[in-house]
Amino acid sequence: MRELTKAEDQVMQVLWKLEKAFVKDIIEQLPEPKPAYNTVSTIIRILENKGFVDHTSYGKTYEYYPIVSKESYSKFTVLNVLQNYFGGSMQNLVSFFAKSENLSLQEIEALQKELSNLKKENHDEGH
Repeated sequence: MRELTKAEDQVMQVLWKLEKAFVKDIIEQLPEPKPAYNTVSTIIRILENKGFVDHTSYGKTYEYYPIVSKESYSKFTVLNVLQNYFGGSMQNLVSFFAKSENLSLQEIEALQKELSNLKKENHDEGH
């Protein structure tokens, strides 16, 4: 899997939301100023070449749909950031966000609870 440019990511966010769409549908969802039809069409073709999007043909009209899930791409992106910026350490990543985002007590407790649940699930699966 390859990283997406900002423009490609913007189009993919719309496709993930709509699940399938024609170029005009994608343009409708994008913020002002709206990009030109040809611009969005070109981005879609690039996304097809990268293996993120496929289409159904209706004569000369194409309806596009994602073939990479948002969850898969999110995981790929986070793992990339983890490897490239935090030495592959999830602890370094969480610590960075905990310090830089000035988490509230409720957020810290929610994270601790989530980690506790994951630890329990992993322990239970091991037996």
